Formats: sequence, structure tokens, C-alpha cells
Amino acid sequence: MLSKTGKAEIFLQAAGFDKAIVERFRQTLLEKKDGLVDMISRIEETGIGDTMSDSVGELSAYDNHPADLGDELFERSKDVALRDNEHVLLEEVEAALNKLDQGTYGICDDCGQPISLERLEATPWATRCINCQQKVDVTDSTPRPLEEEVLAPPFHRTFLDTVESDYAGFDGEDALQAVLRWGSSDSPQDIPGSYDYKALWPNSNEHQGIVSLADSIPDQPDHRRNEHRDKNTVNKTKQTQD
Repeated sequence: MLSKTGKAEIFLQAAGFDKAIVERFRQTLLEKKDGLVDMISRIEETGIGDTMSDSVGELSAYDNHPADLGDELFERSKDVALRDNEHVLLEEVEAALNKLDQGTYGICDDCGQPISLERLEATPWATRCINCQQKVDVTDSTPRPLEEEVLAPPFHRTFLDTVESDYAGFDGEDALQAVLRWGSSDSPQDIPGSYDYKALWPNSNEHQGIVSLADSIPDQPDHRRNEHRDKNTVNKTKQTQD
């Protein structure tokens, strides 16, 4: 009974592979491996493992406009993608070299039939014939972000003060307004209805903490409210000391 290696040699001979062709592919794969290792080393030497603040020479990236770091973020993302792609390709090349050592190079991993010489000439590290490869290649059928499947609706889903529901509590819109009061990268021209740099959030003319203007009428004179506030301050101070 023929071993797996013996069967592979028969397949390769039937497909027109001789030792010279196999050695040529070996040399091609070795050169490709050296090139990938060199490329990965050069990408990692660019400081891809450093933090963003170290790579741009900044103490912190939080105080900068988002566009200021846009170029650096794009280049970092591109370098990471290139490095990861080279690592995947390197694994495929090493797997093809292992198949050469085992005598199974040029045999499809799925159907066990010889891979055409034309396909190996184009992609020496191929481990599947063209028919089997087409079966595993799946076209991305989700051009939209995957998060949209669980976020319905994708925008304003926590904005509860709508025409259908006159919600008066603290909702997502109020949370956004509270955060934007501390500043953002927008200017008045970016926010519809905004008139100066102190109103850079949606519906900035809303009265915070009240539903209608009548709610803003104080229930006590100013001096009574000040006394009450001072009393609370003294009580908190005593509690802290105790």
C-alpha cells in the first residue's frame, strides 16, 4: 500500500511536476519568506509598538483636535494592517515549505487532487485547487457596519423626548449635552442653530433642570435660599471632620 508521500509523488508526476519544477518552487518560496521576514522587521522598526503619544512626541493626545492626529492614526492603522497581512502570508509560505519537505506539495488540502501548474506559478503557496478555493472564498455580504444589526434605530435611540413620547427625564440627548458643555471640536457653523462658542451642542437654548419656564421660579426668597445653602455646607463640613 502506497504511503501518503508515495501517492503525492504519483499525483505530481501525473500533473507534470518533476523534481526540477518542485525545487524551483522551493527556491521561490524561500525567497518569498526572506522578503516577508525583512518587510515585517522594517515595519516594526518604525515604532509600531510605541504608544501614539510617544510616536508624535506629545505628552497627551486628549487635548488635540481630532484632525491633528488624523494623519498619524491613518499611518498607524495602515502599518498594522500591512504587518498583519505579511504575518498571514508568511504562515502560508511556511506551510507550503513544510508540504515540500513532506512530499505533498501541489496537492489540494480539500479534494486531494493536484493543483494546476498555472495556479502554483501565480501563487506558489496555494494549498487548494482553484475549484476548492472558490468554495471557501466568501464575498462580504454586509457592507454596512455590523453594529447596526443590534442598534435599532442606529441613531438617537436613547433620545426619548420625541413627538410620540413627551419624556421629561434625563435621556441620551441630555447626557450628550452635558458632555458637550465641556467642549468639543465643533465650531458654531457645525451646529444648526448655534450662535456662539458657548452653545456648541444640540438644543443649547434648553433650560437645564426645568421643563417649563414656570419651574425656574424660586420657591423661597434669595436670603432664605442662601441660608439653606450655607447650612448644608456647614453640615457637610462637620460630617467630613467627624
